[in-house]
Amino acid sequence: MPRVIGASVQVTLGGASRRIERQTMTDPVPAAQPDPTAQPDPTAQPDAAPRGSAAPPAPSSAPALSEQVVVVTGGARGLGRAITEAFLREGARVVIDHLRSADAAREIAAAHEGRALAVRADVRDRAALDALFAEAEDHFGAPVSTVVSNALTDFAFDGDARPKAAEIGYEAFAAQFAGSVQGTVNLVQAALPHFDRAGSGRVVTIGTNLFQNPVVPYHDYTAAKAALLSLTRTFAADLGPRGVRVNMLSGGLLRTTDASAATPEAVFDAIAASTPLGSVTTPEEFADAVLLLASPLSRAITGQNLVVDGGLVKD
Repeated sequence: MPRVIGASVQVTLGGASRRIERQTMTDPVPAAQPDPTAQPDPTAQPDAAPRGSAAPPAPSSAPALSEQVVVVTGGARGLGRAITEAFLREGARVVIDHLRSADAAREIAAAHEGRALAVRADVRDRAALDALFAEAEDHFGAPVSTVVSNALTDFAFDGDARPKAAEIGYEAFAAQFAGSVQGTVNLVQAALPHFDRAGSGRVVTIGTNLFQNPVVPYHDYTAAKAALLSLTRTFAADLGPRGVRVNMLSGGLLRTTDASAATPEAVFDAIAASTPLGSVTTPEEFADAVLLLASPLSRAITGQNLVVDGGLVKD
């Protein structure tokens, strides 16, 4: 743009002296033009980003399973044991959280000396989980990088013995909410300082396909898992900027765990006949899907609910 320069002069008109403001325009100094014949300097550094501008985000990343320290709650029996052993098979170091399965937890730890640690902690007790994480980092010399919220408190899948809608008391709901929702909140909050030190984190929650397909209406269990799905999604939204991914894996009846041991064989067979794959998912098959959500292969996945039930529920 041209520059404007102001000036004033004194003139006399009709015997009166008057000052008149005068403005003059000057042409701008032309900017230097690049020489089209010049060759680029191979030693030149790229211009720095403008001051105050945000740096480009780092690409999503996740450590290999063999480099991770993993906490599996309820990790000594049933599905939890299958998940623990799957991580150990892939070379991870695993903290086996347990409440009433001390012998089983110690057995797994002894079979994987140096890579498995058995720790008793009730997921409903935040202080107990804080102590577990501190012991894990002290033992392995590295922060926890993945947690699996698997603990199931005081529940068995027995359709004949389940409380019906007309009789179930709210205390049954409160017990399942404490294990599933409160336990997961405690677990994730205890893990966050470790995720920050590790540079990223992964949370895998365990859900159910019963809130899509309530073939057996376990009211308390299903309601708590549905709430856990909501928590999974809201935590994913809130923790994504910290590099933490949060996902749920939902299964149906597994053949077989301690929790499903009371299920009649006829029920298993009926479920198998209803699935495209013609079988009931095993704990080992489900555990392999947990590995997927903890691995770098799922580094762009968060806030999702993956149903692993042989295709029974398509959601």
